Amino acid sequence: MPGSSQRKGAIRKKPRGNPTAGSGGRVRRGLEGKGPTPKAVDRVKHPAHKRAKAAERSKERDQRTRRPARKDADSTVEWVYGRNPVVEALRAGVPASALHVAEGTERDARLREALLVAVETGVSVLEVPRSELDRVTAGGSHQGVALQIPPYEYAHPDDLLQRAYDAKEVPLIVALDGVTDPRNLGAITRSAAAFGAHGVVVPERRTASMSASAWKTSAGAAARIPVARAGNLNRALKSYKDAGLLVIGLDMNGEVELPEFEAATEPVVLVIGSEGKGLARLVRENCDLIVSIPMTSATESLNAGIAAGVTLYEISRRRAS
Repeated sequence: MPGSSQRKGAIRKKPRGNPTAGSGGRVRRGLEGKGPTPKAVDRVKHPAHKRAKAAERSKERDQRTRRPARKDADSTVEWVYGRNPVVEALRAGVPASALHVAEGTERDARLREALLVAVETGVSVLEVPRSELDRVTAGGSHQGVALQIPPYEYAHPDDLLQRAYDAKEVPLIVALDGVTDPRNLGAITRSAAAFGAHGVVVPERRTASMSASAWKTSAGAAARIPVARAGNLNRALKSYKDAGLLVIGLDMNGEVELPEFEAATEPVVLVIGSEGKGLARLVRENCDLIVSIPMTSATESLNAGIAAGVTLYEISRRRAS
């Protein structure tokens, strides 16, 4: 600027005098930050924190209002009740813990037979108030008598294969896919025992369990042959395939008819599907071969129990020849 005594581009020096007081490091410490940002759920004003607190309060409220669990063993046992069912279960050799008879019950021929068979087989006989039977049978028509049976102890799918190896026999295992009728489970178990199978595999979900009805239909065979429960049936089938077994599905639209099934003498897993839907898609894909039972009429079909019995007989016949 004209008239200026300072030359353009010159560095202006600070005036002499006392130095300006510094911040003492306060500014630097403020710029350093306060560490990592807390999670959303830990920040008091964040919606995630409020949702978490609401969930905790709801859980505490549920725990205060929830009814306490029953301390008795009713949830771990099953009951067969009614005079005819109890007699049939005892005749079939269903393993029973105790026979409960209501006080003052009239003893007809069926009840006398139940008492006689219970005594002969070592089943405890207990006389209880009628109200107790009403309670354990949930108000069912027990006719003054109920048979207590323990829960079935399932095997592991690998145990069935080991059972065949221990017996030095060619493995034969039956797997059920979607069989929901316990009477069919009992009938298949009975056929499996009769024709030399080493066990039956059922999935954990959406299938019949080894209930009192299944025990009764098996006519005691469930005490002679193990029933295994698989968390995932397809994984169990793949495990059997890895062990060298052929997975054979049974379906009315099979690729091979049963009389032409030449691989019956090989280690086999026979898969039985449900009556209504047959084999599930993934189960079918895991099968090495689909076999059908030839019938004279295309409109006829066999239920799962009968179809299993026919096929197991044919496998047994071929292995014996």
